[in-house]
Amino acid sequence: MADLRIGITGCAGRMGQTLIREVAATAGCRLAAGSERPGHPAIGRDLGTLAGLAAVGVAVTADAQAVFAGVDAVLDYTAPEASVAHAALAANAGTALVVGTTGLTPTHLDAIRAAAARAVIVQSANTSVGVNVLLGIAKKVAAILDPSYDIEIVEMHHRHKVDAPSGTALALGRAVAAGRNVELDRAAVRGRDGITGARATGTIGFASLRGGDVVGDHTVVFAAEGERLELTHKASSRHVFSKGAVRAALWSRGQKPGRLYSMADVLGLAD
Repeated sequence: MADLRIGITGCAGRMGQTLIREVAATAGCRLAAGSERPGHPAIGRDLGTLAGLAAVGVAVTADAQAVFAGVDAVLDYTAPEASVAHAALAANAGTALVVGTTGLTPTHLDAIRAAAARAVIVQSANTSVGVNVLLGIAKKVAAILDPSYDIEIVEMHHRHKVDAPSGTALALGRAVAAGRNVELDRAAVRGRDGITGARATGTIGFASLRGGDVVGDHTVVFAAEGERLELTHKASSRHVFSKGAVRAALWSRGQKPGRLYSMADVLGLAD
């Protein structure tokens, strides 16, 4: 079988460069294209040298449409509005797309879901294999423990992260809410300040920490009288996200459009 031709949008960013290195190191994959926003200083540079590798003979372009037209799959870790536009390009070209962008609103997700009717799209708040295992475990634990166990989700990321709570924290919130059979929007408490009163039973709390170069730490706390259970995942390298993204791209080959896929589908963890 021919190598999977992979393109990367937002290829000059920290995650984009990590994805370049991951694709280049993965058997069965070929780094075929990369794009950046118009005017970006990386345009015209070789994708390999951009990421500290040997030249690969492929230059960064400002034409995202050309990227989708010339590859089998695209990896997208950009910004919400850009990801929506890229999903539309994927639908028009019939190109597989892996979306790892965080900060997506329900409106963004609806647009990406609509594009998934015409292209194979995998969307995940976190493409780490370990985090997706954590999501499944957290859901099961929430279903087992009764509401006397208060649930708090704590996340920490580097100082440059622009959204809070993180997409992964919110995914964990959705997982434990599903385990409790409640709606996250009704149960969530996203930050506390001042005289807040006693904690309401059944709520799901979020706390966001920012500082330094932390790649991503997430903990789900189940706290009751006399005991506390904590489930934690810590990422020390963006490699774990890029590895999952490339795995998703390889999985996309042979899949059919029609619904929005997740990393649970890729890993065989879907209910």
